[in-house]
Amino acid sequence: QVHLVESGGGLVQAGGSLRLSCAASGRTFSTYVMGWFRQAPGKEREFVATISRSGTNTYYEDSVKGRFTISRDNAKNTVYLQMNSLKPEDTAVYYCAASNYYTNQSPSMYDYWGQGTQVTVSS
Repeated sequence: QVHLVESGGGLVQAGGSLRLSCAASGRTFSTYVMGWFRQAPGKEREFVATISRSGTNTYYEDSVKGRFTISRDNAKNTVYLQMNSLKPEDTAVYYCAASNYYTNQSPSMYDYWGQGTQVTVSS
């Protein structure tokens, strides 16, 4: 089992940047595929990015490609989401999640979730 805690959210102007972090407890962090999801008010939770266990492979939702970068440091049990060129439509609660399966975009394939961190982008 793994416990996830996100940090780094906040209020930023359009065009700005934020870096989200997700710290994981336990010694088996490197055995999990990690993902970032977001949920805006009144909308379903949606996929943002995922990264393989070694960090070699990454996948992104189309609207964030070229703006967001997911990375991980297995020595620090942490996954990151660097968000650049932020837009008001990026406003949401961002969640990190851990999966025992392969890299995928479906929330149902992730076993553990953090509590979320709010990102608000003003126009």
